[in-house]
Amino acid sequence: MTANWNAQWREQILPTLADETWDLIVIGGGISGAGIVREAARRGWRCLLLEQRDFAWGTSSRSSKMVHGGLRYIAKGQWRLTRDSVRERQRLLDEAPGLVEPMSFMMPHYRGGFPGPRVMGGLLSVYDALAGRRNHAFHDAQQLRFLAPGVKENGLLGGSCFVDALTDDARLVMRVLREARADGAVVLNGVRVTQLLREGGRVCGVQIEDCESGATLQLRSGVLAVATGAWAERLRPAEAAKQLRPLRGSHLLLPGWRLPVAQAFTFLHQRDRRPVFVFPWEGATVVGTTDLDHREDLDHSARISSDELDYLLTACQQQFPGAEVGVDDVLSTWSGVRPVVGSAAGAQQDKPSNETREHVLWQEPGCVTLAGGKLTTFRPQAI
Repeated sequence: MTANWNAQWREQILPTLADETWDLIVIGGGISGAGIVREAARRGWRCLLLEQRDFAWGTSSRSSKMVHGGLRYIAKGQWRLTRDSVRERQRLLDEAPGLVEPMSFMMPHYRGGFPGPRVMGGLLSVYDALAGRRNHAFHDAQQLRFLAPGVKENGLLGGSCFVDALTDDARLVMRVLREARADGAVVLNGVRVTQLLREGGRVCGVQIEDCESGATLQLRSGVLAVATGAWAERLRPAEAAKQLRPLRGSHLLLPGWRLPVAQAFTFLHQRDRRPVFVFPWEGATVVGTTDLDHREDLDHSARISSDELDYLLTACQQQFPGAEVGVDDVLSTWSGVRPVVGSAAGAQQDKPSNETREHVLWQEPGCVTLAGGKLTTFRPQAI
C-alpha cells in the first residue's frame, strides 16, 4: 500500500479487510510484530498487522534504548544469544545510521572489586571475537579521571572501554513498519483482536473490534503470528501452561547538566551486584535499569516504585558521589515490562536477572506465538 497513514485512509481500508484471505495476520505493533510483518512482506506475502493501541505503545517505547550484544550473557553461557546480538547490532548500525548510533561504554574498576581489569578484558576479547572486530581498550586511573570527571576515585584502578549502540526505540519500530508497508503490508492501530477463529482444530483467522467505532469484523488468514510481548498468553488456549514472567525495568531522566557524561557508564550496583547504566540520551542523562517482577495490571502503564527510585538514586551516589543527585533532580521516569519466559523454577526461586532473554515459539496449528527476546535481535526472531 502506498497511501499515507491518515484518518481517511483508515476509514476506507477497515471495511475491506474481510474481503480477502490474508497470507499472514500479525497481532502486535511493537518491534517484534513489526519485524515479523516486514520479513513476510519482503517475501511477497499478503500481510496485515493489527495493534490495539498505538504502534510501540508497550515495551518497545519504554526500553533502555540500547542496541547491544549483552556482555553479561557471555558469563551465563548464552553464547548464541550474544553472537546473534552483536551481529544484529552491527547490521542496524550499517542500515540505520542516525537512528542507531554507536556509543562508547566505560566500566570503572576498583581495588578488590569484581570483575577486575583482566577478567573484563578477557570477556571483552570474547565479545569482540563474536562480533568479528576488536573494539575495546583499557584506560588507567589517570586517563579515566580525564575521560570521566566526577567518577568515584577511591580505589580507582582504571576503566575498560567498549562499544555498543543506542537508538530511539519507538522511531525504530516506525521505520520497520514503514519498510513493511513499502513492500505491500497493511498495518493498522486502534484495532483489538477479541478472539481467534478456529475450524477443525486449526486457527484460521481472528475476530476484531475497531477501538474507535466499535465495529466488529471476522478476518481470515492462512497463518497467524502473535507478537504481543508481555500480553502474549492472553490469546493462547485456556489449557496452555503459563510461562511468561513479566519483569519491570524502570529508568530516571536527569538534566544533562546535572550529571554530565560524554559516554555510557556501566557498573555493578552495591546492593545486589546487578549492572546499572548511566548514559547520555537526547541531551539528557538516563539512569537505569531495575529488574523485578511486575505484578500490576498489564493494561495499565507500568510505573516506577519508590524502592526503584531509591535504588537508581543510590546507583548515582555510588558512582558519582560528588554530583549529589537527589529526587528533586529527576525530570521524569519511565518503566517498561519485559516479556521474559520464566525458567522451570519460576518466580519462586530464580532471581529476575538470572532469567534468559532468549525468545521461544509456542505453536498450534495455524498460529505461532513469539515470546521473550530482545530489541536488538528482532530480525532473526522474525525469521
